[in-house]
Amino acid sequence: MDILKDLNPAQREAVQATEGPVLVLAGPGSGKTRVLTHRVAYLVRGCGVDPYNVMAVTFTNKAAQEMMGRLHHLLGQRLRRLTIGTFHAICSRILRREAKHLDVTSDFAIYDQSDQLGLVRQALQDLNLDEKMYRPQAILATISKAKNELIGSESFEPQTYWQEVAGRVYTRYQELLLANNAQDFDDLLMNAVHLFTRHPDVLAKYQRRYLHILVDEFQDTNTAQYVLVKRLAGENSSLFAVGDEDQSIYAFRGADFRNVHRFRNDYPDARLVLLEQSYRSTQTILDVAKAVISYNIHRTPKDLRTEKGQGLPIVAHEAYNEQEEAQYVVDEIAHLVAEGTCRPGDCAIMYRTNAQSRVLEDAFVRAGLPYKLVGATRFYARREIKDVLAYLRLVHNSHDSVSLARIINVPPRGIGPKTRSALERWADDLKVPIYTALQMLREEIEGSRGGEEVTACLPSYACNVLADFAELLGELIAAREKLSVLELLDLILDKSGYSAYIRDGTEEGEDRWNNILELRTVAREYLDLPPEAALTTFLEEVALVSDVDSFDEAVNAPTLLTLHMAKGLEFPVVFMVGLEEGLFPHSRSFNDPEAMEEERRLCYVGITRAKERLYLVHTFRRTMYGESQVSVPSRFIADVPDHLIAGREEAQAALGEEERRYRWQVQWPVTSGPAVTVQFETGDRVRHRLFGEGIVIESKVTGADEEVTVAFEEEGIKRLLASFAKLEKLNG
Repeated sequence: MDILKDLNPAQREAVQATEGPVLVLAGPGSGKTRVLTHRVAYLVRGCGVDPYNVMAVTFTNKAAQEMMGRLHHLLGQRLRRLTIGTFHAICSRILRREAKHLDVTSDFAIYDQSDQLGLVRQALQDLNLDEKMYRPQAILATISKAKNELIGSESFEPQTYWQEVAGRVYTRYQELLLANNAQDFDDLLMNAVHLFTRHPDVLAKYQRRYLHILVDEFQDTNTAQYVLVKRLAGENSSLFAVGDEDQSIYAFRGADFRNVHRFRNDYPDARLVLLEQSYRSTQTILDVAKAVISYNIHRTPKDLRTEKGQGLPIVAHEAYNEQEEAQYVVDEIAHLVAEGTCRPGDCAIMYRTNAQSRVLEDAFVRAGLPYKLVGATRFYARREIKDVLAYLRLVHNSHDSVSLARIINVPPRGIGPKTRSALERWADDLKVPIYTALQMLREEIEGSRGGEEVTACLPSYACNVLADFAELLGELIAAREKLSVLELLDLILDKSGYSAYIRDGTEEGEDRWNNILELRTVAREYLDLPPEAALTTFLEEVALVSDVDSFDEAVNAPTLLTLHMAKGLEFPVVFMVGLEEGLFPHSRSFNDPEAMEEERRLCYVGITRAKERLYLVHTFRRTMYGESQVSVPSRFIADVPDHLIAGREEAQAALGEEERRYRWQVQWPVTSGPAVTVQFETGDRVRHRLFGEGIVIESKVTGADEEVTVAFEEEGIKRLLASFAKLEKLNG
């Protein structure tokens, strides 16, 4: 069949293994997306499976869209009957369909992280708890971890007093979500599992439908996702899991690479297929990756290989400090581009922590060169976009008090904090949602509502502006069923005055307006859907967009991103910077073997993003937390065999006794012995027997010796140990 003709033997085996559970462990760049899409096409075209009975689950919208694009070529119109999407998107669809079994209605809102933090803060306030003692971010992380492990607020068992407080906040947080007819991302998964547990008939319905389930990035599943897949698969479904323990890097989000091993234990008869041929990287890069990851214990060994040839040795470069590190990266990219080796957009600079981007950004700005930053303020997290989406969410779900609070005075309409507090107290007294209270107020002012006066409960100056706001919301909600998302968005911009508010004549205002115009472009994509479905689908999909989903590969500029953001991307040229002990691997992993294994997997992922050229960059000295310290090169660099690194064997052979002792003392400083006398000061002119004359730019005690940094006229900056260097002072 033409579906199989371009697959290698291992890929073909995976595609044709259509009976029972199958586990595919796919090395980086080994064509796992190709295997997934061709397996779906093989099931439909080769085995006669109805697309309606196939579910394919991915971890990002970008991956889902790529899969749909490929399947459209293979299946054409039959693609429409397939279920393809992220875990969260698919669970959201199921929960909306089965809302009659839930405590929310089918038009529930999906709260993003900023919404969730706002709700946690409200819960803390309701419980009279101090945010400084109980940080909302930490509380939310505890709640998220519990939900990922399928622990509801009623089952949360605290081990400490802090956790007992977190449990109370969790309970109140869930009450607030319910009052807002909302769910957070973790609820989508947990509630789907609870739905199937509490309603076996509903589970049976979906088990009959989804006879073939395919899961991508299986190593990144958490407990809730694993249980969900296992329930849906049941006893008869064909479960096809693709993953790689070596690329599991999201433990902080609840991902558990051990789910790969659980799969093998739960399905002992599952077929195991290894995809070891890489179509991305050179053999040198693969060998470097294998050398680094081989120290991990909990993994399935894979012999990564390629037909791309050995390729160039990698480069390990030591810069003096983080400023020189950044300048080296900028200069090297400029050099590669100038000689025609690559385009600017072919290059990526990856780092362990977000804070490292600042110095790199400064270097690009100084050089007058453009760059793109993945993980900066996301499009959907920008103020003006969140404002407009809040209007749309409130129109979609009038009980969404978080969205209402965001836009009740945006643009400014005279509804200040005191008026808002009075309105909220009044709504609490009436035991109605804020939107209902607003409508009651409007009806009374218009004279259409009889009975006891309620305007007396609010400041008289505020009643009219609140009534006007209620009238605006009523008009927008009435238009919801008749207008497309694009028309509704335009109506909101006009009637609310937001268009005039944002276009304030400044350059920043025009930039913000351009972002809103881009949102209109997104809304235009939903014109083919009926109004009642379009708004729900639009809000759901924009809520589930991630940073990687919005990565624009077409922009021809170097990419700056954290290693965690690099998953799923690839570049001809990769610079990994900050490879120093304490930074990468991070100091938090030093006393935790599992955390160190994850750091090693993170390094493996970074290395295998490179297709042709790889640079491992570290500094001799780095300023962290306001203090400059001598750095120790990362153990990950030491793990790489000498023959894979350009110039390392020659460099090691050329090291003199002085340099060898220096490096030994930096890594294993002597803490006892006689006090060291400092002989040199900044500004001293000195002479070295080999390097000639220079000026001391820094001197400090390191271990049992004095470390002197000298700028030599001919040889540049050198770092020397005073006891071995035998520097001669020229100025006294």
